[in-house]
Amino acid sequence: MSGYPLDPTVEDVRRRIHEAHEASERPTDKAAAKLESQGKLYVRDRIALLVDEGSFVEDGRYANALAAGLPADGVVTGRGLVDERPIIVIANDPTVKAGSWGARTVEKIVRATESALREELPVFWLVDSAGARITDQVEMFPGRRGAGHIFHNQVALSGKVPQICCLFGPSAAGGAYIPSFTDLVIMVEGNASMYLGSPRMAEMVVGERVSLEEMGGARMHCTVSGVGDVLVADDTEAIAAARLWLSYLPQNWRSELPSYQPEQPAAALTSATIPERESQPFDVHDVIDGLIDDDSFFEVKELFAPELVVGLGRMAGETVGIVANNSMAKGGVLFTDSADKAARFIWLCDAYSIPLIYLADVPGFMIGSEVERGGIIRHGAKMVSAVASATVPQFCVVVRKAYGAGLYAMGGPGFAPDATIALPTARIAVMGPEAAVNAVYANKIAQVEADEGEAARDEFIAARRAEYLEDVDLERLAADLVIDQVIEPEALREELLARLRHARSRDRRFSERRRGIPPV
Repeated sequence: MSGYPLDPTVEDVRRRIHEAHEASERPTDKAAAKLESQGKLYVRDRIALLVDEGSFVEDGRYANALAAGLPADGVVTGRGLVDERPIIVIANDPTVKAGSWGARTVEKIVRATESALREELPVFWLVDSAGARITDQVEMFPGRRGAGHIFHNQVALSGKVPQICCLFGPSAAGGAYIPSFTDLVIMVEGNASMYLGSPRMAEMVVGERVSLEEMGGARMHCTVSGVGDVLVADDTEAIAAARLWLSYLPQNWRSELPSYQPEQPAAALTSATIPERESQPFDVHDVIDGLIDDDSFFEVKELFAPELVVGLGRMAGETVGIVANNSMAKGGVLFTDSADKAARFIWLCDAYSIPLIYLADVPGFMIGSEVERGGIIRHGAKMVSAVASATVPQFCVVVRKAYGAGLYAMGGPGFAPDATIALPTARIAVMGPEAAVNAVYANKIAQVEADEGEAARDEFIAARRAEYLEDVDLERLAADLVIDQVIEPEALREELLARLRHARSRDRRFSERRRGIPPV
């Protein structure tokens, strides 16, 4: 050691910094016991699972160190590597006043998002927060660098870099918007929740008595509201899903998509996979599994609007987006929720240069007074708008039926896809033959039945049905250049792979203007 005398002031600083460091290194015994009872991991253990070992560098660890009981002011921010890719981490510490926000908390989050904007780095949000501290509201809520600036920066980051949210606990009040501005919301069942007003507040303000799970629980948001994208069992599964999701995405909007070792599908796609009768439901996941590399499909919103399946997969090691009607759920008809689900997924793929493959087996959009009152037209227009404005390579595969505006919503010929490919089971028409015959000949059918009986009626309907099917014959559609290729299921994967390779140089311009005004 040096022979210089020690300065008591420096020693005091060392002591206090050491104590502040230790306070944020691990939870208190009481807090640790609570985390264990909830099945939660400590914030630093969550980060350790997320980033590559030894790669995390923390910022602002001593925020609010002069205040007692507020280590790091309840949020851990910094940088790390995920599969050797640099990322930003913003992680609430629920052991510090339930992860609530103070003035320094907000400043740390604002700085982290500014770094993400400046360096175009992906952001991982590890959320577990009771919201703002009312005691700090003047310092952290209204100002130019207050909590609102976090959301401003999130919107600026949207489509620029991947934003991934693992929701381990509550995300309350205004803080509930943090997950909603991210690309993917992974929610831990039994612990995660999102709500603008708590059940207690709802009872006081609107007189509603409701449980937290009913109000904003993980399963509710992943099945009913659609705000949640992936439902998982625990913190470890959430973090694994977050790491996996990033593997499909580029580093930012300027970057190339990652490539991986090509693999064969789990099972070959054959004509036996797809029932030829359009009225017979089947699980479209079987078609998806026959197209993509083995075990590479990451489905989004699996529990929400299941009549439409969306997700990322790999074909020969390259990322693709899949949008597929599923006749096993509501016959594959498009509803308001499925239209919203599709639109947001298409926007995500377009933002990150991910080619889109539409697997059409759709009777059209739902009809009736209930869906009309629910805005089916504006929701459907949102989906159609997303399809029309996407500039990534797009391929429409008509698996079976593509009727009415359903054809448009699934990237049909009128929306300039790179190709429209039909399987031999495909039909394209304004509506199905039964509905069409009834729409045109309802009065005549009633008259024939009244004059000649049921047998004559059935004969008349069969003749009109045959005429209709001849009019929309698949070969005629191919001859009229509505369809670019008719192909057997066994050859579909290789056909798509070849077309994907040729589409890499696709022109990404759509329309010169300041911005479109999408339906809402």
